[in-house]
Amino acid sequence: MIQNNGKKPGKLFRFNELWIYAIIIGLLGGLFLWDGGFGETKSLSWDEFQRIARNNAFTQITVDRGEKTAVGLLTSQAADSIFSKNSPLLGRNQQRTERTLTTEIPTVDRFSQFYEESGITAHVHYKESRSSLLSMLLSFAPFILVIAFWSYMMRRAGGAGGGGGMSGGGIFSIGKSKAQLYEKESTSVTFKDVAGLHEAKVEIEEIVHFLKNPAKYTQLGGKIPKGALLVGPPGTGKTLLAKAVAGEAHVPFFSLAGSDFVEMFVGVGASRVRDLFQKAKEKAPCIIFIDEIDAVGRARGKNNNLGGNDERENTLNQLLTEMDGFGTNSGIIVLAATNRADILDSALLRAGRFDRQIYVDIPDVNDRREIFLVHLRPLKIDDTVDIDLLARRTPGFSGADIANICNEAALIAARAEKEFVSREDFMNAIDRVVGGLEKKNKITTEEERRSIAIHEAGHATVSWFLKYANPLVKVTIVPRGKALGAAWYLPEERQITTTQALLDQMCATLAGRAAEEIFLGRISTGAANDLEHTTKIAYAMVAYYGMSENLPHINYYDMQGDGYGLTKPYSDKTAELIDREATDIVRREYERAKKLLGEHAEGLQQLAQLLLDREVIYTEDVEHIFGKRQWISRTDELMQANEASQGSATPSETPENTTTQEEVKTDEQPN
Repeated sequence: MIQNNGKKPGKLFRFNELWIYAIIIGLLGGLFLWDGGFGETKSLSWDEFQRIARNNAFTQITVDRGEKTAVGLLTSQAADSIFSKNSPLLGRNQQRTERTLTTEIPTVDRFSQFYEESGITAHVHYKESRSSLLSMLLSFAPFILVIAFWSYMMRRAGGAGGGGGMSGGGIFSIGKSKAQLYEKESTSVTFKDVAGLHEAKVEIEEIVHFLKNPAKYTQLGGKIPKGALLVGPPGTGKTLLAKAVAGEAHVPFFSLAGSDFVEMFVGVGASRVRDLFQKAKEKAPCIIFIDEIDAVGRARGKNNNLGGNDERENTLNQLLTEMDGFGTNSGIIVLAATNRADILDSALLRAGRFDRQIYVDIPDVNDRREIFLVHLRPLKIDDTVDIDLLARRTPGFSGADIANICNEAALIAARAEKEFVSREDFMNAIDRVVGGLEKKNKITTEEERRSIAIHEAGHATVSWFLKYANPLVKVTIVPRGKALGAAWYLPEERQITTTQALLDQMCATLAGRAAEEIFLGRISTGAANDLEHTTKIAYAMVAYYGMSENLPHINYYDMQGDGYGLTKPYSDKTAELIDREATDIVRREYERAKKLLGEHAEGLQQLAQLLLDREVIYTEDVEHIFGKRQWISRTDELMQANEASQGSATPSETPENTTTQEEVKTDEQPN
């Protein structure tokens, strides 16, 4: 049964032992600096006071009408004869101290009569006495001000030290957990707000069932999993999925980041872990969510700080103990998220701690359609917006990227003072996010424009005739971001990639440099991005994928991490062979690109001239010059198969609408 623990009413002031030390230090400091400025006084009888006054020993007499007292300020000569020259408190010389004599007078009239008859020269001042309460307040005013100031500073320190967590207290609560507690019904996010991620939601929904009805699973002797680790690229919805678990389960939810455990003081991280689980036990059944757990869960034994105390490792050890130690944490499920599961400690990943690893992948075309439906709800869109088209135009985009595109489209429409967001705004938003800001005013010479047009036309021509090259979407010679020109392609959503597909991609990428050499008789620095891309693919084929003729079926990936202490997993002779094989692959594909360009030289010239005239061309323009492309996009095949399985007919679209979200190939000039 879920316990309903209410919050304790807060107190106006919390007693803190540090206040006592502050008051004592303040008093001692005041006594040390005090030089007797309050003066010394003696009480006399009325007769003695009259006798001294007749000798003109006073310079001033103050008469209090209410208290019926008289205070006489002595001259320096009279004071020396009556008082000692040293302070009764500190024994220091009292040359600046005022010394007075006080007496009780019979009545104010009797004092006035004495003053007139005695002929004394002292000045007489009459005053009304203040109330005793006011006098007491004025006496304690300095202490009240000191206490108030100290209280204010402690509350400020408490606010800074709390860090928005569950408890304040400043330096005295530094070992307390900073986890943010969401009580039942306080989170409104549910699984309906999480689009796509169907497989991940199936696994995560089972955790909700554990919390709602644990007896169903334990009556057969099973145990509820202690933790689940959400792994995936950034922006795929791991944190959103954890919030949905809290909203669906209706149990307390502790949320914090892995970096919240880290502090500059020794032992603070472990203390915060203990405090977190102690509070979780009081709220059980509940969920603890640790975002970016790699900040504290990194594998131990690496980067050991020259043998010094590693606070992060101590924190991790305490976390391991709490998750699966001698103590029982029944009813507590730990969720964690990271996009760097490869660097986590193996003890953290073993069964009994994080029993399940749930991979949250980049959404496919169908998941992207659902995500667009979620983010389009608050937008005012018109009838031209095609959600299926947007899903196909955004392969490789995460949920966060799609949210950014929807927001960018709304901003573009608002900038143009439109009442609704149109299809054109979404297309511009995709181009803006992928390729950067368009720079139409960037100064380029006519020779540079022709070089860029030939370069981009080379990419478009070769990719059109290669089976495994990414289908072309749009080509432009308008500078965008750092690129002088760009070609948008549709990356195939493959699970595996064959050797021929990699070679075709390299050939299409090198076609820009090859077109410059054939049709301009020179090469330029504009192919720097292309060369970097193809070089990486070539070395990956040889060293990682085992696709080389002379080094087949060999993989040298990350053998350094196995603890053998190798600086490199192959000999110098093998390194030379890898370099030679990668160079041969690039050379062969470059010659292949030149051959294809020679066969279709006339079409490339027409394409380049069209680019110079219009600056932007689309798929139908290339199709008009070279004819219809022989191979259909794999993404279109997947969409057609999905629509067929749902019993829906594929709508007819224009050639432009059959294209999908592009991968941008940019050509950059070095700075």
